[in-house]
Parts: sequence; C-alpha cells; structure tokens
Amino acid sequence: MWPPDVGGPASHAPEVCEYLLDRGHRVTAVTMADRPPAQERYPVRWASRRTPLVWRHVVAARLVARLASRADVVYTTGMVGRSSLGAALARKPIVMKLTSDPVFERSLRWRLFGADLGAFQQAGGLRIGALRRARDLALARATRVIIPSEALRELALGWGLPAEKVVVIPNPVSPPVLDEREELRSRHGLEGRTLVFAGRMVPQKAIPVALEAVVRNPDVSLVLAGEGPYLERLQKLARELPLDGRARFLGPQPRQTVFELLRGADAALLSSSWENFPHMVVEALAVGTPVLATDVGGVTEILRDGENGLLVPMNDPDALAGAIRRYFDDEALQERLRAATVASVARFAPDAIYARLEALLEEAASGRAS
Repeated sequence: MWPPDVGGPASHAPEVCEYLLDRGHRVTAVTMADRPPAQERYPVRWASRRTPLVWRHVVAARLVARLASRADVVYTTGMVGRSSLGAALARKPIVMKLTSDPVFERSLRWRLFGADLGAFQQAGGLRIGALRRARDLALARATRVIIPSEALRELALGWGLPAEKVVVIPNPVSPPVLDEREELRSRHGLEGRTLVFAGRMVPQKAIPVALEAVVRNPDVSLVLAGEGPYLERLQKLARELPLDGRARFLGPQPRQTVFELLRGADAALLSSSWENFPHMVVEALAVGTPVLATDVGGVTEILRDGENGLLVPMNDPDALAGAIRRYFDDEALQERLRAATVASVARFAPDAIYARLEALLEEAASGRAS
C-alpha cells in the first residue's frame, strides 16, 4: 500500500523510505495501485491492481526482479509472494514485514472464511491449503521476518517459522504539529460527544459492532475516516440503523487530517475482531486521545485497560456500548486516561525503531544474516 491509499501500511512505507534515504541509502519503492501513486524524492514504480490476477503477479514479480537486480536487499511490507519471487529471480536477499497472515487476508477477499483470525488457523480446504503452502515457500526465503507484535509472532511461529528468523519491531509513530484541540474540533465539525475511527473499511474492523454500540448511546456521534470494499454496505447499514445521522463517513483522508480528527475526538474507537499492531491506536494516544477498543491481538500490547484506554471483548456491542457510556459519564476517568496517553507510546518514537530496521537490512545485504 502506498499513498493515496490510506491505512497504517500506506503511511509506514514512505516513512521508511525517507529515513533510509536520509541515511544515505539508495531507495526505490514498488507498489500495487489502482491509480498512479504519490511520487517522492526517490523513484516509485507500480503495477496496476486492475490487471487480471495471474498476469498481475507476473508483472509485479518481474518489476521487483528488474529493480532488485540493481539493489543490495529487498524489503517488503506486502506483496509477499511477488516480492519473494522477484528477489529470487534477482538472486538478492529479502527481509519481509508481516502485518497479518497473508493467507487470512486473501481468504477474506475471496470470501473463503469469516473475520476471525484465530479460528482461521484451524481452517482447512484445498484453496486455503494451497495458499498456505505458497505463503510458507515465500517466507522460507526471507533472511528475516519482521513482525510488529508479540501476538502475531506467536501465530507465525505456529506456521513453522524458525524463532531465530522472526524479529519483533513495533510500528513507530510520529505525529505532525497540530493546532489546539478546540480549533480542530471546530474545523472538522466535531460537536458534542464524538468518537473517531480511522482505517480500512474491511470485515476485520467489525464496524457494524461500533455502529450498534453508538446506537445504544443516543448522545454520541461516530466519525469514520477511510475507504475499502465494505464502505458502501457500511454506509447503507448506518442509514438503516436508528442513528439519526450520528455516523458520518468521510471517506479517505490525508494523514494530516487523520491526526487532526484523532486529536479533536473525545476518544478513538476500535471494534476489530483481530488486530496486529493498529496504527490508529498508537496515533490517537500520541496526540493525547484515549482509545476504546476490543482486546484482540496486539491491541493489549499498546492499551492498558483503565490506564490509557478501555478494553472490551470482541463482537460484543453491548460491552462496547457500556465502555462508551462509562467513559463519557465519568469526567475523572476521561482526565486520568488522557493524562497517560502520550507517555504510554513514547517507546514507539521512530528513530530507534528505524535504526533497528536499518541494521537488519544491512545485515541481510552483507550476507551476515543466518
């Protein structure tokens, strides 16, 4: 993913490229896109997602191979199979970053399985089995596999990845300079008790659960920023529920605007059925906004219930509605959570995290990685 795409990976990749470029490395980015990607200080090459599936893989792998032939190492944050094949054709080492189970992600897109990643690990079937074999072949070639959370690391070890190959490096956060909160609330029309969600409109985010929770809190509004294949059906659901316009879909927004919305919100809301290391949670905390979230995956490695946010079980709109009500009805709780937000994510400052990544890439390029 790459801007103008939205979501954590789309913001992470350009930041990595900028860091490496500033450190004196030569960088070329490759992405899949529906439209021409944003251009940067370094070359950004792309293959169209609109190309038929099999040919799309061929085109992307050949593009990676051609560019990798002039590089020392390939680093991929997506396109796992295509990047692995391209690096193999170019005979170059590859470091992979996983943000989920790529088989699970594809199974969701192909509607082979529901949105529960944990249950999916025991799922069978010929197509899922074939996808798993392809994933494992691609990962076997990686010199290192970077994973942002301990939760996903445990899953990956269950696939048979050697523990010595897997490195946990969390996602960094670097918020821009922002105006005062009240100015941002006015600018973006955040009136009264307002929650904000920013991310992809996909089944994993369980946004219907968030909408149901807001229905149960008639004095609360929800602003949603992002795009994805489920956007239209979620908008339709919001019209059918008794929300009276209290759910506002903004579509994709620039990164600056996302930070402004999170800063202006009373709290961020995350209702996901699975998360690895959600960018929105870290970004909200970094700008001083508590998060109300489900206690899934890597969320609990960032949020502490009653310290910098509130946690509830997944797929439980009543529990989420109760957390929303509890938060807004207790001003002392709001103040206590808000006071702890920024310090709780200080460990995710970019420089130290990107330095670790740079060291791994240099190690792979030199052949020192085992």
